Amino acid sequence: MPANPAVPAAAEPPDPAPSSRGTPPAERLLNLVIALVNTSASMTKQQVRGGVAGYGDAPSTEAFERMFERDKDTLRALGIPIVTVDAGGHSDEVGYRIDNDAYALGAVDLTPAELGVVALAAQLWSDKTLRTDMSRAMTKLRAAGAGEVAADAVAGLAPRVRAAGDAYVPLLEAVSERRDVSFRYRAASTGQELTRHVEPWRIAARGSGWYLVGFDRARGAARVFRLSRISGKVRVGSQAGAFDVPQAVDVDAMLGERVGVLQRAVLAVVPERAQALRARALPGGDGPGEGRRDGRDVLEVEFRSLSAFADEVAGYGPAVVVLRPARLREDVLRRLAAAATLDGTDDGDPDGAAGVTGDEGDDAVREGSHG
Repeated sequence: MPANPAVPAAAEPPDPAPSSRGTPPAERLLNLVIALVNTSASMTKQQVRGGVAGYGDAPSTEAFERMFERDKDTLRALGIPIVTVDAGGHSDEVGYRIDNDAYALGAVDLTPAELGVVALAAQLWSDKTLRTDMSRAMTKLRAAGAGEVAADAVAGLAPRVRAAGDAYVPLLEAVSERRDVSFRYRAASTGQELTRHVEPWRIAARGSGWYLVGFDRARGAARVFRLSRISGKVRVGSQAGAFDVPQAVDVDAMLGERVGVLQRAVLAVVPERAQALRARALPGGDGPGEGRRDGRDVLEVEFRSLSAFADEVAGYGPAVVVLRPARLREDVLRRLAAAATLDGTDDGDPDGAAGVTGDEGDDAVREGSHG
C-alpha cells in the first residue's frame, strides 16, 4: 500500500450531469411543472432529483432539499396547486403532483358586453406587429359571444387611435419617473422645427392621435404636444424626480375636449340597439313630437365634434339613422358609402381608413393650438 494514498474520486461530491449544469431557475421551475402535470400518479423527491432537468445541479442532498422546497413555495405562490400524495402501505415516502382539475382554465363564457369590452381593447393597437395575433385571438373569443349584439355593445366607443411612434416609450418612462425631456418638434401653425425642453405630466389619446401634456420650460407655461410631430430621438434627463406634477392636471381641458359648440342630433334607433347612444340621450329620449318612426325609437343626443360623432354613428351601420341635422346625416352616409366600397384587403397605412375622414377643422383636438 502506498504511504500517501490518494483520496478516492468517489469521496468527492458527484459532478452534475452536463445536460443539467447551470440550469436557469425559471427553466427549472417550468421543467418541474411539466413533470408534475404529466405524472400518472405522483413523483417522489428522488424521482424529481433524478428525472427533472435542473435538480442535478444540487451538489448535495441538503442543497437539493432546499432547492425543491423553495421551488414548491414559488409555484404555490403563483397559484399552481401542488399537492402532497401519501404513498400508503409500508412506504414512508410521499409524492407530489399538480391537481389538474384545479389548475385547468375553466371554459371561457363571456357575455356580449364582456366580449365587446375585450374587442374594444384589442382595437386600440393598430400596428401590424400585433394585428395578426389579436385578430386570431378575437376570432376564437367570438365563438363564445353573441356576434352582432356583442359588436354593437361598444360600437360607438370604438377607439380610432393611430400608432404612437418611437417617442411613446421614452416619454412614458419619463412621466413615470418625473424626468425632464427634450426633443425636436414641428409646430402645427408654422411648420418650424425647434427643440423643446419639457417637464412631462401626462400622455393621452384623443381623436386619432397621442399627445403629451407637460410644462414647456422655454415658454414658462403648460403645453400640449402631438407625438407624431416629434422628430428624432427623445432625450430623457438623468435625474429622477426632477419636478413636481400639479395635483390637478385637467387633461381634457388642455386637449380641447371642452371646446366647440354643443349641438343636438335626432336619431332613429332600432329597439335594443346602440346602448351607448341611448345612455347619452336627453331626458324624454325622443325628438320633439316624434316618439317612434317606422318601428324605431327616436333619440336626441348632444355632441360637439361633427366628425367624431359621424364616425360613432356610422359604426352602428343600419341600426341608427340620422334624422337631423342634415350635415351629420351627409357625413354618416359618406362614411357608409366609403365602407361599402372596401374589398377587405389591408395593404396600406391604417391612417387612410374611411373612418378617419371628415372635416378636420371640426375635430375636438384642434391642431393649431398644440405646441
